[in-house]
Amino acid sequence: MELSSGSRAEHRPIHAWAQNVYQGRISPESRFYKNSRILKSELSFRNRQRTANNNGQQVRASTMKLNPSLLTAAGLVSAQLASALPQASSSTVSPSPSPSATPGSFVTTSGLNFVIDGKTGYFAGSNSYWIGFQKNNDDVDLVFSHLQESGLKILRVWGFNDVNQKPTDGSVYYHLLADGTATVNEGEDGLQRLDYVVSSAEKHGIKLIINFVNFWDDYGGINAYVKAFGGSKEDFYTNDAMQAAYRAYIKAVISRYSDSTAIFAWELANEPRCQGCETTVLYNWIESTSQYIKSLDSKHLVCIGDEGFGLDTGSDGSYPYQYSEGSDFAKNLAIPTIDFGTFHLYPSSWGTTNDWGNGWVTSHGAACKAAGKPCLFEEYGVTSDHCAVEKPWQNTALNTTAISGDLYWQYGDQLSGGPSPDDGNTFYYGTDDFKCLVTDHIAAINSRK
Repeated sequence: MELSSGSRAEHRPIHAWAQNVYQGRISPESRFYKNSRILKSELSFRNRQRTANNNGQQVRASTMKLNPSLLTAAGLVSAQLASALPQASSSTVSPSPSPSATPGSFVTTSGLNFVIDGKTGYFAGSNSYWIGFQKNNDDVDLVFSHLQESGLKILRVWGFNDVNQKPTDGSVYYHLLADGTATVNEGEDGLQRLDYVVSSAEKHGIKLIINFVNFWDDYGGINAYVKAFGGSKEDFYTNDAMQAAYRAYIKAVISRYSDSTAIFAWELANEPRCQGCETTVLYNWIESTSQYIKSLDSKHLVCIGDEGFGLDTGSDGSYPYQYSEGSDFAKNLAIPTIDFGTFHLYPSSWGTTNDWGNGWVTSHGAACKAAGKPCLFEEYGVTSDHCAVEKPWQNTALNTTAISGDLYWQYGDQLSGGPSPDDGNTFYYGTDDFKCLVTDHIAAINSRK
């Protein structure tokens, strides 16, 4: 999901705004009225982030200088990638336990189903873009203990946090991209925060989907690469310099957690698009990147993180089924190094109805069945009437062959500094919506066993 188009400290949902502007229905200025209702809570979250404990930070980083003019051959790109892996500094002491080989087993697939810790079936989970940016370990542990207690098994988290300028307020960032230079931040305000997330997930038996870049501008995204290396967002998928930096970051992250059974899957990106491109652009990028990830780590599953756009199966000709965003769901799913399909659902953002969403789910189930791979209903959400709107989608997914799990957007909890971020689609642990969409949903899943 896209969170904002402005400050990294703001977490405002603008799926509908962006699509309506694109289709000429509203003016760009309309966004600010739409999002004013959640500005107060987001400013509060920003202040809590800035006042969090950030003393004694030590940054371990590796820097690579990428000259686009030198990266015209695949061999040179490979050489840059090999030299770009961050090296640990023996003088730096991590405040977080390092994830390592853990009890349990690696997640696999069996036909049209996922297999988690030896159990084959349907699994429920959620999304939390913010958990890797928390500095209070107790808050992270609280979230995972509540996930474990509730029966949710999967959490999808942002594995990226790209900036073009190093923050001066002590806020967390993972990757600095500036003037042709890519720096991976392995310090206490960097990937060590993600280390703790993985470690806590291991302790609580939760599986993580970790992605490597955002199509949207939230937490940097592809545009952070564009600002550092030039070109456009569409160029990202084929530009040697940007891809070298992206792959070096992938390698830095995977090297930390390749032996952890807490990793459900590595994900190429959050909602990759290439508007107006031939579908071969995304296809070739997905194929080559997934092959690269498998060359680094053959133990974990790999997925795309796409919205499921571009599909003939069940198509009614509406925008999401079209190929205008450069994606071909069925063709991409057929790539051998993609282990399962992902798709999202935001009817209000796409100009469709809530009931339309049930057909979207079954269409993707049919496509996944045809491909012989399971699908994950990876994101879905609304800003109000969560139970009434989302429950039918859950029931449809649960009863559709080849759909083997769902992750609602997004999880909320009460942290030490107050409520976790509410981007408008959040519902919180312990609420009536949580009972409807988590407690009752888990009971329905368990009743099938």
